[in-house]
Amino acid sequence: MPLAIFDLDNTLLAGDSDYLWGRFLGEVGAVDREAYERENERFYEDYREGRLDIMEFLAFSLAPLAAHAPSQLAAWHAQFMRDKIEPRITAEALALVERHRAAGDTLMIITATNAFVTAPIAARFGIPHLIATEPERDGERFTGRVAGTPSFREGKVERLNAWLATNGGTLDGAWFYSDSHNDLPLLQRVDHPVAVDPDATLSAHAHAHGWPVISLLDGRAPDQHRHA
Repeated sequence: MPLAIFDLDNTLLAGDSDYLWGRFLGEVGAVDREAYERENERFYEDYREGRLDIMEFLAFSLAPLAAHAPSQLAAWHAQFMRDKIEPRITAEALALVERHRAAGDTLMIITATNAFVTAPIAARFGIPHLIATEPERDGERFTGRVAGTPSFREGKVERLNAWLATNGGTLDGAWFYSDSHNDLPLLQRVDHPVAVDPDATLSAHAHAHGWPVISLLDGRAPDQHRHA
């Protein structure tokens, strides 16, 4: 069956789970709220300007996972899902996923945000396949480092190609939904690219190439924080 691939942040979610998780950690006292917020904003600006050092950002964003016990992280994440993620899941996003499920398509989320943050969100959507940046573990605990290639920009294509090779799949008839110009390397490889509440660069590209442009925001304003 064809793949229906979804970016997560500002695509299926009306917000950015990576940024929201960072803010949440400050709220519960897991990190220095003011200092962490300042760095989070700096990385966002780098991202927006197209100069993000993904490994530097991941060293920053994965450090809190290494600093706390898995049981505490799990408890925090359950609260995070309830308080921060559920309010950002729109009826439109759920309906889109269900249309592809009903069509028999193979459902996948591909995101640069790490798998600790995103795996429960994928489960909430009932999407069985997730390609996310993998945080390294040493036994049960996180190390704060990355395992393998981050699924960011061309890394999404690399990771998806590896998944296709392992699972005997192809991109024939595939769909990919994204809000970000950072996903152009993958959008240009599928038969059905769709821009979802796109940033200015992706919007211009989509219109120039006749790609569909849709909104899943349920009448909300777009989130100002756009990570991949």
